[in-house]
Amino acid sequence: MMNRIIAFGSIMVLLLGLQSCSNPSKPNYQYFPNMYEPVGYETYADSDAFANGIEAQLPVEGSIHRGWVPYGYPDSNEGYEAAKAELKSPIQVSAENGKQGKELYGIYCAVCHGNKGDGQGILMTREKYLGVPSYANRDITPGSIYHVLMYGRNAMGSHAGQVNATERWQIAQHVMELRKNLIK
Repeated sequence: MMNRIIAFGSIMVLLLGLQSCSNPSKPNYQYFPNMYEPVGYETYADSDAFANGIEAQLPVEGSIHRGWVPYGYPDSNEGYEAAKAELKSPIQVSAENGKQGKELYGIYCAVCHGNKGDGQGILMTREKYLGVPSYANRDITPGSIYHVLMYGRNAMGSHAGQVNATERWQIAQHVMELRKNLIK
């Protein structure tokens, strides 16, 4: 019995000793230390490397982001008409591109334009958006579809942030197929 009391007392002294070593104002273990102690970076530090003394520089006039290809038609009625007349798809008309275009159309376009392209999407039938045109009533080309996906037109906003250039051409291919089926 006495051995148990001595062992218990020893454990208590040890625990109290460990507790007294800790400092509540500065914990001895930090889960994410960078959240508590800043990393010593100075983004706009003075430097002799550049003439104006700072390292952050504006991009060179006319430079573009890596991997981004400029779109040569302006966001205007004239740009729309030019794209409609001149812009040709760089991708091949194929079953695979048509399948991809159909899938993308179902995600981004069918909600307004309908699965058949007749302007009877779920938002149109629920009267959330009115006046969505049928592709049968439109004089469209793959270039005009690409342009509208790039910039938007009338009540339709731009989809350039959601679909890349290849995907826009795939959607245009599918829309032209829908239009062909509507005109029959």
